[in-house]
Amino acid sequence: MNGKAIELEHLSYTFPDGTEALRDVSFYVERGEKSVIIGPNGAGKSTLLLHLNGLLRGQGAVRILGQLIDRNNLKKIRAEVGLVFQNPDDQLFLPTPFDDVAYGLFNLSADREEIAGKVRRILGELEVEHLAGKPSVHLSPGEKKRMSLATVLVLEPEILVLDEPSSDLDPGSRRWLVDYLKKRDATMLLATHDLDLAWEIGQKIILMNKGRVVAEGTKSQILGDRALLEQNHLELPLSYMLNKGGRHT
Repeated sequence: MNGKAIELEHLSYTFPDGTEALRDVSFYVERGEKSVIIGPNGAGKSTLLLHLNGLLRGQGAVRILGQLIDRNNLKKIRAEVGLVFQNPDDQLFLPTPFDDVAYGLFNLSADREEIAGKVRRILGELEVEHLAGKPSVHLSPGEKKRMSLATVLVLEPEILVLDEPSSDLDPGSRRWLVDYLKKRDATMLLATHDLDLAWEIGQKIILMNKGRVVAEGTKSQILGDRALLEQNHLELPLSYMLNKGGRHT
């Protein structure tokens, strides 16, 4: 299906203390597209993501699958946008991973057998079914990341939004995550400091700094522009340099 999955028009947001976090942000993500927001600390990336399911409400327009977010359709929007937080502990709050992954389903169905089947399927897809009954406090950072992802994917959202998905991961866990996201056929919007992840996954790159969109384009256009990245306190990703055989300018 063609069309815009996410569309922001002149979005601005100021925190109660007067800090201006987003300034006239406009861009869109096509259905089926994997887009990545990059930028230094304080760029406004995480604040922007919180607008996509109505957790924050700024000035301007946010449309999800053509629907303008308002207080009357928040429940529907939140079913369509699966937001995975940077810190898994913000998403996991019950004694076991099974409980956490099943939690959202109980709002949709009272059929415990059906819920258990859906939980088992998504945990199997993420290769963590053996951890279903383990106390969540004993999970590794990588295991917690997968479980927080599972709590969202089990609800089958139309759009997957991830905030710093590779943070705190060891190399093996990070490699698994990158490979999984690359092969998953879904509309995605990621915010990350990990420019190598952005290079591997992103079809479109959106560069933000100080609450504004500075540049937007293909990964080669943005992640291959040394001057642009350095102006925004970023560096060329290693993946780009290796892709160019070490001959970069």
